[in-house]
Order: sequence, then structure tokens, then C-alpha cells
Amino acid sequence: MSIVSNSLKRIKPSPTMAVTSKAREMRAAGKDVIGLGAGEPDFDTPDNIKEAAIEAIKRGDTKYTAVDGTPALKKAIQKKFLRENNLSYELDQITVGTGGKQVLYNAFMATINKGDEVIIPAPYWVSYPDIILLAGGKPKIVKCDEKDQFKLTPKKLSKAISKKTKWVIINSPSNPTGSAYTKKEIEALSKILLKHKKVFILSDDIYEHITYDNFNFFTIAQIKDLKNRTLTMNGVSKSYSMTGWRIGYAAGPKEIIKAIAKIQSQSTSNPTSISQAAAVEALNGTQNFIETRANSFKERRNFVVDSLNNINGISCLRPQGAFYVFPNCKKLLGKKTKLKTDKDFVEKLLEKSEVAVVQGSAFGLDGYFRISYATSMENLKKAMDRIKSFCDTII
Repeated sequence: MSIVSNSLKRIKPSPTMAVTSKAREMRAAGKDVIGLGAGEPDFDTPDNIKEAAIEAIKRGDTKYTAVDGTPALKKAIQKKFLRENNLSYELDQITVGTGGKQVLYNAFMATINKGDEVIIPAPYWVSYPDIILLAGGKPKIVKCDEKDQFKLTPKKLSKAISKKTKWVIINSPSNPTGSAYTKKEIEALSKILLKHKKVFILSDDIYEHITYDNFNFFTIAQIKDLKNRTLTMNGVSKSYSMTGWRIGYAAGPKEIIKAIAKIQSQSTSNPTSISQAAAVEALNGTQNFIETRANSFKERRNFVVDSLNNINGISCLRPQGAFYVFPNCKKLLGKKTKLKTDKDFVEKLLEKSEVAVVQGSAFGLDGYFRISYATSMENLKKAMDRIKSFCDTII
């Protein structure tokens, strides 16, 4: 008899973490690997945020805090939602976790019963289905077409909803595609959701501040009649280059927030006190650097998209946000190249050209691969040259 639980057997390790780990191993062995797999900004945490953490240590803010966030951080989050999204929440409608992933995990563990369905548009962030499975639910994958910019349409949403639907996940801007829903598109989805009053919405807004070309961010909780059944998740990892600080947060119905706190009280307890103090400064302090960094990402996006579209066998949409692109490599798969799947493609690319990317099938859509351009232009230029040379040899 296995010591490992049956629920754990249903899930797999994170493919993005696996690629990053493999690249690290190859570098340790002396290989010149360019890693385009990790979803992590290459910018440093701003100095004012670091100083806030240092001051917190000096003050002795090194003890346990309230399980789901300090009052100071909850107030900063409350102000953020009002200032940036015109959303008003009470403090007991806000929760803070050890990263956005824990917030999502807590939410689904606290609300899903066996057999409950969660609609997940594909391509999706790799952890969504596995968290649902761990919670005893059933991921209902809805494949979204490239012609729709990989976004969920009202028609597909309507068809996917059943009597068992508990949640619908909306991630905008998206990991892995960078696609973002316009206000008009959110309103169109809302018309369907307003008809199904027992369905809750998880809005993953973690890339809210990384958008391009004058894109106007809009989140579904801004639809008045859906706010009371929407959990809006965000965090400081991406916008503030604080991935290692591990602070995520969410706002939504009191009943869900209270249930999340109960789960967290029996798992990690509070997020790190020092990180919470730093997050207060991140949300309350200057936001000027966000636009500057987004402009740098935009320059990289344009270079990568233009470069990919000049490679034989590759095509790539120009996304509205995040720091990913999701190129189509279907023309390079099949009998002519002896690469049958996108997994074959990325494995050979790493082996032959020492560029680490993640296969599209890991995100629920075959025939694609994900590139993170959250690295230097120098690395990106070398990587694009290598990808072109690799594709030229197999076509």
C-alpha cells in the first residue's frame, strides 16, 4: 500500500518549475542556457519597499500577526481597490495569504465539494486544474481559440455551465498568453453569468499593472450585480517585483473570506510579518516605477513578437499584457520534422539550442509554447537567434 494519498496521485508537479529546474541543472553543468520559462520580473524590488521591511525589523515587527493579514495591510489593500478599481470593501472582506497561489488554494479548499465543477478557460495557468483536483472538484476545461486571442467567449461559457458549476476562473491579463479582456468582453461574459446566480467567479488579476498600448484594465467585480459572488485575487509579486516576498491578497464575500481564514489558520497561519510591512509600502508608496517597467516590458514584447513572426514555421499574436507570448509551432510538428508534439519541440530546443521554454500542452492547449520575456534584451536577442537557427534546421 502506498503512503501517498490518492488525491496527490491525481496531480502533477508544476511544468514551469520543472523547466526552470532543468535549466538550472544545465547551467550548473557548464551549459549556456537561456531561461525563458520562469514567470518572474527581472527587475529588483524598489528601494522604498526594501527600506520599509528593514524598518519593520528594527521596530520588532517579527511576531505572529492576524492569521489573514495585518490591519495596516488590509487597509492598504482596501485603498488600492477603491483607488484603482472603484471597488469598496470592508476589512472583513479582505484576506492576505502567502502568495496568490495560497489565496487560490485556500479559496477552493474552503468552498469546493466533491463533484463541483470549475470552468477553466485554456490556455490556463498550470496550477488551476491541480488545485481543483486536490480540493475534490472537477476542472472543466474550455479550450479557447487563437482566433479569439485565446479568450473565453460568451457562447463557450454558456455551453460549459451546468448544474454542477461552482466557479468560473477569469485570468486577465493571462498567464500564459498575455491576452487581456476588454471592458466590453467582460460585460458580454457578465450577461451569461448574471443568468446563473449560483455560480461564483474567481478573477485572477495578478498582472493588472502590466498592460500595453493604452489598454484599460477592467475587472469583473466592477459589474455591480456580480460583485457579491466574485473573489478578486491580486498580489505584489509581479507589479512590484516581489516574487520572493510571498504576499497575495483577495477581496470578496465575507462568508468566503472567513472560510479562507479558517483554512489558513490550520496550515501556514499568517504570512510573514516583514513581507506584510513591505507590501503596505508597495501599495501605499510611489507607483511611478510601474509604468516605466511596463514600457520596458513592452519594448521586449515587440522585439520578441516581431522576431518570432520572422521565423519559418512560427507565428505569434501580440498580447495586451503580462510578460508572456504564446507562439504557434504547429507547422513544425509532424512527419517532416520528426517532432510529434510541442513537448518534443521544447525538449529538443533545450537540448540542441540551450533555450528553455514551456510547452503549450502544459497550459492545456497543444501546438504552442510559452516564452517569458521577463529577462534582459541581451538574453532575448540571443534566444531569438537560437530559436531561429533551431527551426531552420528542422524545417
